[in-house]
Amino acid sequence: MLEFIVNSINSLGYVGIAVLMALENLVPPIPSELIMPLAGFVVTQGKLNLITVIIAGTIGSVAGATPWYFLGRYWGLKRTKAIADKYGKWLAVSGADVEKAKKWFDSRGYVATAIGRLVPGIRTYISIPAGISKMALLPFLVYSTAGSIIWVSLLTYAGYILGENYKLVETYLKPISILVIIAVISLVIYWVVNRKKHRIYK
Repeated sequence: MLEFIVNSINSLGYVGIAVLMALENLVPPIPSELIMPLAGFVVTQGKLNLITVIIAGTIGSVAGATPWYFLGRYWGLKRTKAIADKYGKWLAVSGADVEKAKKWFDSRGYVATAIGRLVPGIRTYISIPAGISKMALLPFLVYSTAGSIIWVSLLTYAGYILGENYKLVETYLKPISILVIIAVISLVIYWVVNRKKHRIYK
């Protein structure tokens, strides 16, 4: 994987960075935590420009997240609610729950979209509820871009500062990503258990 990323950046430059970041959103095994720090390291060698690297990474990141937005928009609230009602017994989620979740996202969607782009583990999939909630495309792109700029800038600058030790960025971020995923799963389990208890005592 590392060799593929190195070769792509060395041979394609800014275009390679944009393509890799787009793929990172579509093919999870390709980590942005390695792409952008490596690009930051290449900047220290005078082969690329720091600002242009950040722009290329941001464009690729947003381009890769957008198909998930359209998937959520195509799937829609009605179909999602129908699935929840049909399989709710096993999912512990009803159509009414989906409706509530949509209303929550409607009121906080812009902020959630921007901040979600900074959270390892969910940064790609935050685009799906944005699509389901029918968030307008322009605000989605604006807030997704805002979050992506921060994420890409931090990773690139880290690689720029660390130089040849750029791979340490992925090493340090990996446990953080795992903790975030565990926290999200724990919250979901807690919510499901509470719902089942509520139904039992109802």
